[in-house]
Amino acid sequence: MKLRKQVTVCGGAIFCVAVFSLYLMLDRVQHDPTRRQNGGNFPRSQISVLQNRIEQLEQLLEENHQIISHIKDSVMELTDTGAVSPSGHLPFRSANGSWVLPFDGRPTFLAVKPQDCQLAAGSPSQADVQMLDVYSLLKFDNPDGGVWKQGFDITYDADEWDKEPLQVFVVPHSHNDPGWVKTFDKYFLDQTQHILNNMVVKLTEDPRRKFIWSEISFFSKWWESADAQKQEAARKLILRGQLEIVTGGWVMTDEANVHYFAMIDQLIEGHQWLERNIGATPHSGWAIDPFGHSSTMAYVLKRANLTNMLIQRVHYSVKKHFAATRNLEFMWRQPWDAGSSSDILCHMMPFYSYDVPHTCGPDPKICCQFDFKRLPGGRINCPWKVPPKAVVEANVAERAQLLLDQYRKKSKLYRSKVLLIPLGDDFRYDKSLEWDQQYINYQKLFDYMNSHPEMHVKAQFGTLTDYFNALYKFYGLVQGSRPPDFPVLSGDFFAYADREDHYWTGYFTSRPFYKSLDRVIESHLRGAEILYSLAVANARHMGMEGRYPVSDYGLLVDARRNVALFQHHDGITGTAKENVVVDYGGRLLRSLVGLKRVIINAAHFLVMKNKEFYRFYQTEPFLDMDDRRATQDSLPQRTLIELDPAGPRYLVLFNPFEQERLCAVTVLVNTVRVRILTEDGQTLPVQLSAQWSSSSQMSAEVFEATFMVRLPALGLAVFHLYDSPDSPMTLRSDTVLRLPGGTRTAQASDPFPVRSQQAEPQTFYISSQFLTLGFSGTTGLLETIKHKDDPQEIKVQMHFMVYGTRPSKDKSGAYLFLPDGKARPYLYQEPPVVRVVEGPLFSEVVAYYQHFQQAIRIHNVPGVDGLSVDITTTVDIRDQNNKELALRLVTDIQSGDVFYTDLNGFQMQLRQRHEKLPLQANFFPMPSQAYIQDSHYRLTLHTAQSLGVSSLGNGQLEVILDRRLMQDDNRGLGQGLKDNKQTVNRFRLLLERRLMGNKMTDSSTMSFPSVLSHMTNAILNHNILALPVLPKRRGVPLLQTFAPLKSMLPCDFHLLNLRSIQSQDPNAPSPYTALILHRFGLDCALDVPNLGFNCTTTQGQLNVSSLFKNLDLQLLQPMSLTLMYSRPPLTNQSRVSLDPMEISAFKLKLC
Repeated sequence: MKLRKQVTVCGGAIFCVAVFSLYLMLDRVQHDPTRRQNGGNFPRSQISVLQNRIEQLEQLLEENHQIISHIKDSVMELTDTGAVSPSGHLPFRSANGSWVLPFDGRPTFLAVKPQDCQLAAGSPSQADVQMLDVYSLLKFDNPDGGVWKQGFDITYDADEWDKEPLQVFVVPHSHNDPGWVKTFDKYFLDQTQHILNNMVVKLTEDPRRKFIWSEISFFSKWWESADAQKQEAARKLILRGQLEIVTGGWVMTDEANVHYFAMIDQLIEGHQWLERNIGATPHSGWAIDPFGHSSTMAYVLKRANLTNMLIQRVHYSVKKHFAATRNLEFMWRQPWDAGSSSDILCHMMPFYSYDVPHTCGPDPKICCQFDFKRLPGGRINCPWKVPPKAVVEANVAERAQLLLDQYRKKSKLYRSKVLLIPLGDDFRYDKSLEWDQQYINYQKLFDYMNSHPEMHVKAQFGTLTDYFNALYKFYGLVQGSRPPDFPVLSGDFFAYADREDHYWTGYFTSRPFYKSLDRVIESHLRGAEILYSLAVANARHMGMEGRYPVSDYGLLVDARRNVALFQHHDGITGTAKENVVVDYGGRLLRSLVGLKRVIINAAHFLVMKNKEFYRFYQTEPFLDMDDRRATQDSLPQRTLIELDPAGPRYLVLFNPFEQERLCAVTVLVNTVRVRILTEDGQTLPVQLSAQWSSSSQMSAEVFEATFMVRLPALGLAVFHLYDSPDSPMTLRSDTVLRLPGGTRTAQASDPFPVRSQQAEPQTFYISSQFLTLGFSGTTGLLETIKHKDDPQEIKVQMHFMVYGTRPSKDKSGAYLFLPDGKARPYLYQEPPVVRVVEGPLFSEVVAYYQHFQQAIRIHNVPGVDGLSVDITTTVDIRDQNNKELALRLVTDIQSGDVFYTDLNGFQMQLRQRHEKLPLQANFFPMPSQAYIQDSHYRLTLHTAQSLGVSSLGNGQLEVILDRRLMQDDNRGLGQGLKDNKQTVNRFRLLLERRLMGNKMTDSSTMSFPSVLSHMTNAILNHNILALPVLPKRRGVPLLQTFAPLKSMLPCDFHLLNLRSIQSQDPNAPSPYTALILHRFGLDCALDVPNLGFNCTTTQGQLNVSSLFKNLDLQLLQPMSLTLMYSRPPLTNQSRVSLDPMEISAFKLKLC
C-alpha cells in the first residue's frame, strides 16, 4: 500500500513538473519583449532573434524531458528495490542490502550540445613535426659525436656568408634560482642583490651593453631595497632596450609538476608587478632550466601576448635529431588547434647546457676559453685544461677567428643567418670584475670582427628580443609571424635525459608531501580570491566597504607570492636542499593560515542575513578554521565541533566549485547524539562513525558525522548541529575488523560495537546504489569494480610495488630515477588488519600495512560524488633505504602500449610505452590525471597531487607514491632524499563505459576527459571547507545561505579565478576584478550518468551581466591572460564567447 502511494505521488510529481515547465515556456515566450513584432512584420534583424528563441524553446523541451526521465528512473528504483521502510522513516536498508535515502526532490538534467563535443571528434592540428612520431623514429642510441659528444661533426663552406653576413647576438644573462642549495633570502643576500646593483652601474657605462633578467621574485625584492636613483636607472635601461625582462614570471616555473592555475598565477603576479612599478611588457619567454618542457607553457605565454620563447632542457637524442634536420626553431602549436591561433615561435638551444662552454658552439673546450670569468687566477677554471686568454691587440685576430668558427658551426644547425649566443650561468655577474672581464673582452672581439668585412659577420651584445626581432627582419616579417621555412611542431618534451640513460623522471614524485601541500594551498588561494572579490563587491554595493576588512588583500598578495615562489623549478620539483625545503614549507604554511583567515572573514560577511549587525573584530574571528597544521611538515588535524545540549552549533560550508554540488560532508563531533538541520529546518540523514587512531583503536571522545548536502555553486550554506536524542535520520556505521589469524580484537567503545572476524581468502564486497567493489580477502586491496547498470564486472587489481636503485656507479636521487630493474611486489612482514565500514552514506575498506594505509571509500550519493572510488593512501617509508613505493593498477582493459597523462591539469597527452627505452624513460608527470582505455572502457586515476606515472604493461597504470634515496645523483644538489614525511596521497578512480559512436578518435593524438571526469577532478582538487561558527556570548545573529550566481555556468566552463586586481598600493585592491575562464574540451563518447546538478552547454556563450546575483556589471573588458594588454570594453552586450580549450581573461567592475 505504501509503495503504491509513493508511486502515485511520484507520478503526480511528473505530471506537475511537465505542466509547470510547459507553462514557464509559454510564459517566457509571451513576456519576452523581443518576441513582439510590429504589425506582423519580421525585419531581417529579428529573424535571427526568433531562431534563437526557437532553439531556447527546443532546449527547454529537452530539459523537461530530462527531468521527467530522472523522476521516472527514481520511481522505478523505488519499485525495483522493494524500497518500503518498515518504520516509514528514511534512510533504511532495503531487502537487497542497498540503502535508500530521502528523495532529493531536485531533478537534474544533462544537456550537452553535439556542437560542444566536436573538438574530440575533429582532426588534430596540422603539424610538420609531431613529437610522438619523433619518439617512434629515433633509435635513442648514443654514439660519440666527437667534440660535440651527443651530436655530430659540423662543417661549412667559408664563402657561405659572402652575400649575407652572419648576425650574432651575444645575450648576457644570470640564472638565479629562488631557492635551491640556499634559501631565497640567502641567495639574495649573498649574490642576487650584487648582480642587480652591478648591472645598473655596468650597463650605464656603455650603451652597447645588454643584459636579460627573468625572475621577478628577486627583482622585486631588490627594487624594494634600492634607492630612487637605482630604480630610475633600471627604468631607463629597460626603456633604452639595454635591459630586457624575459618571461617576467615570479619564477622560472617548473613545467612538469605545476598545475596550470599556479603556472598562470605566478605569471600574472610577475606581470602585474612589472606593470605597476616599471611599465615593462615582456615579449619573449626564457626557460633554460626546467627539466623538460610542456606545451601548456607555450599556450600560456601566447595568451599573455608574448610572441617568442626559448627552451633548453630537451632529451639529447631529440636535440641531435632537430639539429640534423635544422628544426631547432619552430612554431609550437597546440594539438587541438585546427588553425594557427596558438602558434608561438620557439627557439631550442642545441647543446648540453646553458653555461658558456655549451653555448658558443659545438666544442666546449673552445667555448670555455671565451668564458672570461675563468681567466687564470680566478676561482673557477676550464675542465678541458685550456684556460681563457685576455683579449689584447696581439691575439685578437686569432681569438676572433677561433670564436667565429664556433659561431659559424652553430649557425649551421639553424635556418637563418641570425645567431643567438647566450653568455651566462647560475648566479653570474655578482662581482664587478666579471662584468668587466666579459663585456670588455667581448667588445674587443666584436670590434675586430665588425671592422674586418672579409669575416662577413656582425657581432654585438643583444637581448633575447633583439635576436628575435632580427630574425623576423631577416625574413621580412612582422613579429609573431611564421618564417616561411620553419616547421610547425605539436607535442611536448618529456621525459628529459641529459646523458646516457639518466632520465629526469624521479622529480615527478620527489617530496610528495610538499607537492600535496602545494595543491591544498592552491585550492585555498583560488577559494579565497573568489570569496574576497565577492565580499568586497557586495560590501561596495551596500556602501559598507569601510566596515569590511579590505586589508585582508595583503594576505592574498603574500599567499600569491609564496605559492608562486614554490612553482620554481627547484621548489615543487622536490629538488632543493633540506633547509630550503623547510623554508618553502614555512612560507606555504604561513600563507595557508592567512588564506583561511581571508575565507573566514569573507564568509562571515556574506552569510549575515542582516548586514547592519555585521561587526568585524580582528581578535575575535566569527568562524573557526576547518583544520590546523601544527608545523609545516605535519598533517592537518580537523577541527572538533563541540555540541552542547543548551543550544545549536552553526556550521558554514563553502563550495569552491563553480557548479552546484550534491555530496557527503564529514565533520568531527564530541557526541553520538547528533542531529543536523538545514537552514530551513529540514533534518538531514547522518552517518555516525568512529574516529580510529590505529587499526584497532577508536576514540571514545571524538566521532565522525557524515551528512548529505546540496551546496550552491561558489556559495556558502548554513547548517545547524544539535546535541539531541537520536533522530531516525541518524544511523551508525556497521564496522567489521578482518583480523589475520584472529589474534587481535578491537578496542571498541560503547557507542560503536565492532565485530571481529578472521580474514578469509574469498573476495568480499561493499556496495552503493551506483557501484559494487570487490576486495581481496587476503590483502584487503581492491580487485573489481562493477557499475549498477552494467552486467560486466571489471578487474581493477591494486598491487603495491617497490623499486630499488642501482648497486653501483650512478644511482637514483632527487632528479634521476635509475631503478635496479623491474619493480618487485611489496613484501609485508605480517598480514594486514582490514576494517570494513558500511552505512547509508558511505562504505569503506581500510587496509593497514607497515609502510602504508590504504582507505577506499564509495559514497552513496547521487551524482558526481557517488560515481567514482575515493582512495586515500597514507605512506610512511622513513625506515627504508633506497626504496621507491609504487601503486600499480592491473586491469583487463586492452590498452596495449598507449596511455594518457595530463599536462599541468590543462590538457591530455597521448603517451606510448617504448620497449627500446629503459623503464625509467616511460614515466611521465601526472599533475591531475592519467587514463587507459579500450573500445569498451576508460579507467581514469585522478590525483590531488602531482606524481610520476606510467603504464608498463597492457591494462596497467602505475604511480610512484614516495621515494627515499640515500645519495646525491650528481646534478648539483649534493644531497639525497632523506627528509621523508608521513604523506597522504589522495585519488579518485573513475571507470567509464565508452559508447560505440566515436572509436576512430583513438588513432588521434588528441584526447579529452568526459564531462564527468572533469567534474570528478574538480571535486577532488577543491574540497568543501567546513567552517564552524564560534560560540558567541551574545548569541549568533541570523545567518543565511549565500548563493552568488544568478545563472549557472555552462558545465564545460571552469572559473579558474576571480582575482582582485592591485591598485598602486600593493596591499590594497583596485575596484577591478580579473575573471579568468577556461572552457574544457569534452569527449562525449562516454556514458554520462546523472551528475547531480543541471549540466548544460551553450556553444561557448556566457552572459556575464546575468552571472552574479545582486551585483551590477559596470565594465567588461577582454584582456590578455596576465592583464597587461586590453581590448576595447564590451559596451552594447556582455556576452562573451570561448572556443573549446580556450583560457580567457576579462577585467570586471562589479558594484
